[in-house]
Amino acid sequence: MNMVKNLMSALMVVVMGSVVSSCDKTNDPVPVISNTFSNLDADAGTSRGAQGQALGTTGHFTFFSFKTGDVVSLADSSSTNWDLGFRGTTIILNSATSGPGTAKVQMVSGIFDELAEAPMDGYLSDNDPSPIDPSPNTLLAIPTGSGKGWYTYDAANFVIKPTAGKILIIKTSEGRYVKMEILSYYKNAPATPNFMTDIDRYYTFRYVYQPNDTRSFN
Repeated sequence: MNMVKNLMSALMVVVMGSVVSSCDKTNDPVPVISNTFSNLDADAGTSRGAQGQALGTTGHFTFFSFKTGDVVSLADSSSTNWDLGFRGTTIILNSATSGPGTAKVQMVSGIFDELAEAPMDGYLSDNDPSPIDPSPNTLLAIPTGSGKGWYTYDAANFVIKPTAGKILIIKTSEGRYVKMEILSYYKNAPATPNFMTDIDRYYTFRYVYQPNDTRSFN
């Protein structure tokens, strides 16, 4: 009888240990996501004019979710499922006058790989009093215009260039943090864009998404 009791006790210890181990695994942090997204179509249009300008544009933004790492459909634009919207050189946040979410952003200068933690405060939401379509103004959290936000305009070569060392730090509607660096505004990210041969309004960017309740990017 004692042998049976001992065996039962040992079995219970094994079962309980398995349950605790299983519970611990469910509480393990989700790995940080590091990714590069290529050729996001920011209303690129259907053709190009004589000066390389986009023709046949729709006026719509392309919406992106860092949580899924993919584009969100236009039909889902009134939800909190997206974080940023792209159209031409304009980038909007899912917050305030641009969307139903609470996403915020700030821009910092530095080296992308060396930025280990998101700042505690200093974030902005979109606060554009005019309709987003057709022309956002300078009250967007990510300002448009050469030298004002993420890019500069090279007037000598007629191309848009991401400003070196500019990093976007996004706090999503779910309270998760992202660091993002725009690498190119042209399809297939040519090293030296040519405004006549390279198609613009295509974003390539890299980002690190922290899916856990922390500001660390490691």
